[in-house]
Amino acid sequence: MLQQFGPDIWIVDGSTVTAGAGFHYPTRMVVIRLKHGGLVVWSPVAPSDDLHAGLRALGVVQFIVAPNSLHHTFLGDWQRSYPDAAAYAPPGLSKIRRDVRLDGDLADGPIPAWAGAIETVVVRGNRITTEAVFFHHQSQTAIFADLLQQFRPGWFTGWRAVVARLDLMVADEPTVPRKFRVAFTDRRAAREDIRRILEWPVEKVIVAHGEPVTRDGHRLLQRAFRWLRAE
Repeated sequence: MLQQFGPDIWIVDGSTVTAGAGFHYPTRMVVIRLKHGGLVVWSPVAPSDDLHAGLRALGVVQFIVAPNSLHHTFLGDWQRSYPDAAAYAPPGLSKIRRDVRLDGDLADGPIPAWAGAIETVVVRGNRITTEAVFFHHQSQTAIFADLLQQFRPGWFTGWRAVVARLDLMVADEPTVPRKFRVAFTDRRAAREDIRRILEWPVEKVIVAHGEPVTRDGHRLLQRAFRWLRAE
């Protein structure tokens, strides 16, 4: 269930969830082990006994992260399993999930305990969601929740397949869906945030909805955000 993706980083593919208009989305969680052995759980999937056992073999869950206001479905379940873990999310989620405890907002730069291991950039100015993009230094991996997506051909059927194709959700590589492009109202702020992401020495890219990229990640990001940087 836990698949090692690089040094001190693992991915977990979870169950499928249903979003608006009946669109089905796969779920993916990322686990990062810090130098002191604590674990950061990014975008938690549905918990299970086997998953908890696998995490115990890696370390102690100390941080639980919702990377945007869309990836929070199982946050409460994980807090009940790990009540001592600190929970973080970008600004705004506290207004949506008043039933969960958030210990702080994700902001630009690392949480102090993550210094030297994980960096974050909060991509601002989007009406759909504010997303915190992660970078894991040791594995040179950038981690995206919804700003980059790539569904395999045939994942959607019927009229949903047509919508997904027009929305750029089905492409040859992960890219920014058209609805997110249109939803950027403060493009100047978004360009600055993306510029800072492109300063990372990215080799690999993990997306919640799509196949991981294991090489030339920086070039992928340049192509994915060319439409915004060229404006």
